[in-house]
Amino acid sequence: MLPCLESTELPVDAIEVGRIADAWGIKGWFKVLPHSADPEALFSARRWFLQPATQGARTFEGTGLLRLREIKEHADTLVACAHDVPDRNAAEALKGARIFVPRTSFPTAAEGEYYWVDLMGMSVVNREGHGFGIVRELLSTGPQTVLVIESEPAGAEAKPVETLIPFVSAFIDDVDLPSRRITVDWQPDY
Repeated sequence: MLPCLESTELPVDAIEVGRIADAWGIKGWFKVLPHSADPEALFSARRWFLQPATQGARTFEGTGLLRLREIKEHADTLVACAHDVPDRNAAEALKGARIFVPRTSFPTAAEGEYYWVDLMGMSVVNREGHGFGIVRELLSTGPQTVLVIESEPAGAEAKPVETLIPFVSAFIDDVDLPSRRITVDWQPDY
């Protein structure tokens, strides 16, 4: 473990929200590449949990706790500084680290808005009760988001069926987070 990181366990509800790109300046600041165009989770959490890069140089092992002092937007990126990261050398040692934040640290979503991570794995059914499968991923197509739904294969040799449904009010009737179910106005033959 790096001297600037306290060894810890990854929270059960941890979500990967970005990674550390490189050192920035000489006073321990570092560039952050968020996984989201709206990186509110990075701004709302004062503690980040770091794990080593999955590819490239690994400068540490396990999970480390990073206590932030400040994070801000700078040009087209984010920059941050943390307690116990005193200089450029310490910041360079964090390069490539994956940043995790507990889901409970995310800001509350507005009415009718949802975090993508909350929609992943939800079952999708239409008004007639036809099940399409579960949300495997979401695609941002610019003007709208699209649910990528994968069905269970019907037989041992069958392949899963993929259904794409725009995540817009014209097709989404209800998102029931506690029941992990999305009801849609969509037919299997669309």
